[in-house]
Amino acid sequence: MRWFLPILLVSVLVLAISITWTNLRGAPWMPTPMSMVNKMLKMAEVGPDDVVYDLGCGDGRMVITAARRYGARAVGIEIDPLRYLWCQLLVTVLGLRDRVKIVFGDFFSQDLSAADVVTCYLLQGTNRKLQCKLKAELQPGSRAVSHYFTFPGLQLVRQDEEAKLYMYILGLSPQ
Repeated sequence: MRWFLPILLVSVLVLAISITWTNLRGAPWMPTPMSMVNKMLKMAEVGPDDVVYDLGCGDGRMVITAARRYGARAVGIEIDPLRYLWCQLLVTVLGLRDRVKIVFGDFFSQDLSAADVVTCYLLQGTNRKLQCKLKAELQPGSRAVSHYFTFPGLQLVRQDEEAKLYMYILGLSPQ
């Protein structure tokens, strides 16, 4: 039993660092409810020809659903090493390696230009910073769907105010 307390303390410390780290880097980990995952992908009209990027993919539910339910290829970007490893394991176990890629790192330092659809559930300040990157890297016609927080400098084309979902198409001027 002497080993139990040190393992417990290390586990709690790793978990606390994991939660704090993602909060400092863009948003705390708050899993998007599955009902919202499906609404976001449906709102973006995701299909088999699309490449979906989920920024801060957490446990991988968005990219896995995009691949399994909508037939899309998907890329999840995750900065938290524990969630990154979890996603890698889950994608492998589910047999989705040919459709889903999980990237470890900060999405601000990743190239997003291959995305047809970008999904995110971040903070308002993070979205403000991110919109410049989306404008610079995404092709005209690419879609961005955000849960709860908006992109004030992008053209809003669809919203579900009750669900707090907002969809933007890149390459359009804001109103």
